[in-house]
Amino acid sequence: MNKIRMQLMLCGGTGCDSTGSERVREALLQEIQKQDLAGEVEIVVTGCNGFCAVGPVMVVQPEGIFYQKIKPEDAAELVEEHFLKGRPLKRLFYKEPGSKDIIPKMDDIPFFSSQMFRTMRNKGLIDPEVIDEYIARDGYFAVAKALTEMTPDGIVDEMLASGLRGRGGAGFPAGMKWKFAKQAQGDVKYVLCNADEGDPGAFMDRSILESDPHAVLEGMIIAAKAINAHKGYIYCRSEYPLAVKRLDIAISQAKAYGLLGEDILGSGFDFDIEVYQGAGAFVCGEETALMRSIEGKRGMPRPRPPFPAHKGLWEKPTILNNVETLANVPQIILKGGEWYASVGTETSKGTKVFALSGDVNNIGLVEIPMGTSLRTLVYDIGGGVPKKRKFKAVQLGGPSGGCVPEDYLDTPIDYEAIAKVGAIMGSGGAIVMDNRTCMVDMARYFMDFIQDESCGKCTPCREGTKQMLTILENICKGKGRPGDIERLQELAHVVGRSSLCGLGQTASNPVLSTLRYFREEYEAHIEQKECPAKICPDLVHFEVVPDLCKRCGLCFKDCPSDAITWKKKEVAVIDKDKCIKCMSCYDRCKFDAIL
Repeated sequence: MNKIRMQLMLCGGTGCDSTGSERVREALLQEIQKQDLAGEVEIVVTGCNGFCAVGPVMVVQPEGIFYQKIKPEDAAELVEEHFLKGRPLKRLFYKEPGSKDIIPKMDDIPFFSSQMFRTMRNKGLIDPEVIDEYIARDGYFAVAKALTEMTPDGIVDEMLASGLRGRGGAGFPAGMKWKFAKQAQGDVKYVLCNADEGDPGAFMDRSILESDPHAVLEGMIIAAKAINAHKGYIYCRSEYPLAVKRLDIAISQAKAYGLLGEDILGSGFDFDIEVYQGAGAFVCGEETALMRSIEGKRGMPRPRPPFPAHKGLWEKPTILNNVETLANVPQIILKGGEWYASVGTETSKGTKVFALSGDVNNIGLVEIPMGTSLRTLVYDIGGGVPKKRKFKAVQLGGPSGGCVPEDYLDTPIDYEAIAKVGAIMGSGGAIVMDNRTCMVDMARYFMDFIQDESCGKCTPCREGTKQMLTILENICKGKGRPGDIERLQELAHVVGRSSLCGLGQTASNPVLSTLRYFREEYEAHIEQKECPAKICPDLVHFEVVPDLCKRCGLCFKDCPSDAITWKKKEVAVIDKDKCIKCMSCYDRCKFDAIL
């Protein structure tokens, strides 16, 4: 009988799967069998590895060799050279953007070496569909401790000592929320997990669920013990089919092992979990709207108080935490609140997971200690802005957040510091923007999203966001009028102060933050009828500047409407009658020669 000497940890998260990881797995398996290595080389399909920009990715253990951008046609050479002859395939090693140096081992790659893995400690290391692999990494040890050695008060005390704040965006102390629900009167209580991740550019919760679903289940069981709840729901949007699939598998396995259901681990404590799929309404990320949706009603927020800790799901005491918050709980209980609080800042403890995307080289899932600077996130981990373009801003908190310009890149990442510069932590979306981003158009995009997702229950959000969107659309079309900026500011403050739920209360943040740091772009749109970033088609002249044109013909080759005439060594000319304002010429030109 052969002994497994090599494990191929192949990323099987949604990101890598979309770039062909399943086809890579099939090709590798075929070659392994062909070379008679099936008893020595094992393929393990993991969840999200984190480095989405270079997927499909695979880590060869125990060597720690990192392969990137693997294609099915690479399988034969990979198996022949590395797994059979012991010569790692250098052409698939990672290279830093702009560098010729290759980095063979995952831990040496700056994207990984600058991070600290706590919430994502199992990412890329286990098969998320095999409970034994989770248990082998101390999985469910915290449940055993909580159910057999700790009292509910003891669990709550550890959570309070940890300083863990809700990672869904609001940052309310998780231990305090549990304490209130524990003290609430009632024979029936509920534990809910919010996996309704709806922010554009956010994929933290999805990736955690795909790579480590048992960590979330374990966190929910501990929460249930703390408040004496016996039923839990995971509210996951139906757009996350892989996450839902792996949650269902994890729940079935946990029940089979006596870790869910009746008399868990012989402790006499009963708790069960059910996955509830949402239909994708952004407002259902708000806790009271989420609860109404589970009840079978239209997902609309309700006034607070009473707060869910006293009257939540079906008017019973309820605690709701998001995926990342609950995934932290097992480690807190197993290692102690003080251990968790040893990392971070005075008011923001532990680590934070970010989905880094936009105009940045290293798009992916990132976990860093609280207090890390935005500059470290964007440059040291993110690898900076591609194509030698200049950094302009990073949008934090999605539609409810704000943008942070270059002057504030040294801001530490914690709840209070981020708020001071006009943004919010949010659930962890971080969208990097380069100098070709129009900040007015960016504000318009987010306001369009918010207006479309508003549930319509309260007038300020329903009507106010519509009015703000109309003003922003007019500005982007060159129809802006004097006084529009002041009207936007007034509407923003009214909507923020008088809306019922967090969606409306934070809807104006993208507008206010862009006005705070990029007011001159609004003024250029309104007064000069120009878009400095040349993104708004109605404000682009579509004229070629002879002094800037390099006569390369790239714009001519890409024009879909034959609106550009060009001959070698001559300046291109755009026929405005034929031009459809598709922006392809502008996108193709490397010399900013098109106005």
